[in-house]
Amino acid sequence: MNKRQKTMIAAMVAVAALFAGAVLGWGSIGASAGKAGEAHGEEHGKEHAGHGGEGRPAHAEAIPFTDAQIAAADIQLRTAGAARLETFVRLPGEVKLNEDRTAHVTPRVDGIVQEVQANLGQQVRKGDLLAVVASADVSEQRSSLAAAEKRAALTRAVYESEKKLWEDKVSARQDYLKAEHEWQEASIAVQNARQKLVALGATGSGRGPFNRLEIRAPFDGLIVDKHIAVGEAVGAETKVFTVSDLRQVWAEVVVPAKDLEIVRVDTEAVLHSAASDAAVKGKVSFVSALIGEQTRAARARVVLDNPKLAWRPGLFVDVDIVTGAAEVPVAVEKEALQTLNGTQVVFQRVQDGFQPVPVTLGRSDGKLVEITSGLRKDVQYAAAHSFTIKAEQGKGSAAHED
Repeated sequence: MNKRQKTMIAAMVAVAALFAGAVLGWGSIGASAGKAGEAHGEEHGKEHAGHGGEGRPAHAEAIPFTDAQIAAADIQLRTAGAARLETFVRLPGEVKLNEDRTAHVTPRVDGIVQEVQANLGQQVRKGDLLAVVASADVSEQRSSLAAAEKRAALTRAVYESEKKLWEDKVSARQDYLKAEHEWQEASIAVQNARQKLVALGATGSGRGPFNRLEIRAPFDGLIVDKHIAVGEAVGAETKVFTVSDLRQVWAEVVVPAKDLEIVRVDTEAVLHSAASDAAVKGKVSFVSALIGEQTRAARARVVLDNPKLAWRPGLFVDVDIVTGAAEVPVAVEKEALQTLNGTQVVFQRVQDGFQPVPVTLGRSDGKLVEITSGLRKDVQYAAAHSFTIKAEQGKGSAAHED
């Protein structure tokens, strides 16, 4: 091999080495680019996942609701704002008759029932006739009154005659004084007989049968109990009617010993019916000084005005005894709160419907609830019937899954 051939072979080896190096260099660059592309794809996928699926932001999409739909569902719109919340302790209670305005009507004498004019549940006025009883005691007392009135009339005539004779100096003054004394005694006997009839609930000698005793209503009220029938024998202490003025009732409250420092006379209270959404305000008028041996609790009483007779005796109630008050910057009605996926939300009104907004709750007075975070002041939200929006949201989720 000559020198020229050796030179050509060396040149060919050098070119082959350069070509191999170039090929390896481009492979490394491609691999780096591939890894970079994969990383970019993963980041893009994560970023994309942040807008849907499990990576969805806390505020879900708005639930479409037109004005017509809001009106049809009777959704009440309110504005979140500052409010005064009264803190309270809730105690069980029961509506009772006002014992100061409840009377157990009795005949006051033995007798036989002749008439019954009033019925159970009837509203009566003071003096209305309830029943008529025939009584021998009343007859005897009226007879005594009639005899006393006759005797009084006779002794008065004798007195006036003796007085004129004494003035004309015909009779002695002693006869005149004796006639005056007898007339005064007869007058006292008449008054005594009349007072006995009044004590029995009867009037004077009057007209008709002497044995007639009229049982009348003692005051305006409602007949809440009745135990009388025509032909029935009744005693002097038989409770034939119970009349109660239900325009004011009592609420008996059970107060545990630990709450006795809170429940005091003149403390404000709010009563809630256990059977409806009705509520009424009242004041504590009495707190027992004794604690029950069995219940280890005391009794308290709240006086309620009841002009429409809506608070019926026997009704169970929840009694909220007000313990304090506080001003809060943002509050919503209790009906506005709904639960979505285990989170408390309020449906905020937006342009095309309602946006579920997660909220953090604070104090409550049973009607309003403080919002400590999540909802701004002066925004409009759905209050009453907000559950309709939740139901609509549920329909939308189901349709999306299908």
